[in-house]
Amino acid sequence: MKTLNSLRISRLGALALLSLLFSVAAQAGTVIEGLRMWPAPDNTRLVFDLSGRVEHTLFRLDGPDRLVIDIKDTRLGQPLKGLDYSNTHLSGIRSAVRNDSDLRVVLDLRGKVQPKSFVLAPNEQYGHRLVIDLHGQAEQAQAAAPQVKKRAPSAAEARDIVIAIDAGHGGEDPGASGPSRTREKDVVLAIAKKLKEMLDKEPGMRGVLTRSGDYFIPLRKRTEIARTHRADLFVSIHADAFRDRRAYGSSVYVLSPRGASSEHARLLAEKENASDLIGGVSLDDKDDLLASVLLDLSQTASVEMSSDAAAQVLHQIKEVNRLHKREVEQAGFRVLKSPDMPSILIETAFISNPTEERNLRSSNHQRKMAHAIMTGLRNYFRANPPPGTRLALQQDQRHAVSRGETLSAIAQRYRVSTESLRSANNLKGNTIRVGQVLQIPLDG
Repeated sequence: MKTLNSLRISRLGALALLSLLFSVAAQAGTVIEGLRMWPAPDNTRLVFDLSGRVEHTLFRLDGPDRLVIDIKDTRLGQPLKGLDYSNTHLSGIRSAVRNDSDLRVVLDLRGKVQPKSFVLAPNEQYGHRLVIDLHGQAEQAQAAAPQVKKRAPSAAEARDIVIAIDAGHGGEDPGASGPSRTREKDVVLAIAKKLKEMLDKEPGMRGVLTRSGDYFIPLRKRTEIARTHRADLFVSIHADAFRDRRAYGSSVYVLSPRGASSEHARLLAEKENASDLIGGVSLDDKDDLLASVLLDLSQTASVEMSSDAAAQVLHQIKEVNRLHKREVEQAGFRVLKSPDMPSILIETAFISNPTEERNLRSSNHQRKMAHAIMTGLRNYFRANPPPGTRLALQQDQRHAVSRGETLSAIAQRYRVSTESLRSANNLKGNTIRVGQVLQIPLDG
């Protein structure tokens, strides 16, 4: 009898435990695991990372302006705190539980917006996602209005050329290793930091690091960071390796036609996932033919620009290290596949080669490599400055000396120093002549 009672109690306990587990599972629903926010010049994108699929609705409220998002059978995995709302359409985010199982998220807005929402299925980088795009109504009205020819920007309004510098690998991904255990992730980060330092000192240019420390960033996230900073060129820095330690030399790569074709097909098949890649033009509301044409135009221009920039960099690198191949090479590296941004990948050397490994560990050699890359980029952009940049403005920033003008008066007119004006025109003193054409420097 005692054994029978014990068995009954055991069964009752098991049933109670199963009931509790099913109850917890039923209450859990989908979890919001994180929130990413991407400010852009004409919109703000919020991406909710989810543990599974969700159903949602949204509506707007006035006085003050708010956007309400109701997400069915969902809960927060962690509070939505620590977000930077600068340069976005938001002033804050609040949330509350509804009906014991649903979640209401309220976006406090700075003004009227036109919202758009969609869900994305998992891919190789992310799980389920709920995407909310906020477009300012004033910006949409401006886009729909007849375009008026704008005046050229002044020196104060012109922008710097932005170079996104991507140090490969990082964190739990060390990359290749040399015979003396030198890690690729360390040496390429050192070169990247030196390159940024040099670019920041170059008038009209600045660098942005995709990673500034020893941590891992997914490949597509690297290009997202570059896009967030509106980079004019993406430069990925690596160190090659091969089983034969005699292999040596530097290489520079751009996207191969085959890689471009495969990316074209992928983007066309997943137009919603690619909705922010074609110069800010959404593809998810375009028919396949128009989307394909937009992709072709964007990719062709991007690859051509990449090839020209890569050739300039390769020409400079050969003065620092032997080349593995004398011409720019083509490959299907994923970080090169951004259709809206010219991209190059630099294999600085073979870390598996003992001699080149020693060079890569040398701070002096790292600086020489960074300087070679910077010089190649500077030469390319001086010949091909993007519109609206300070380098583009500098091409037209010249002054023909008239009778009675002095060097100091010209310097004051253009808000530069007399010393910088002398330096830009190789003048030994303050003497100038009528009709002489002076180059006005960007920085004074």
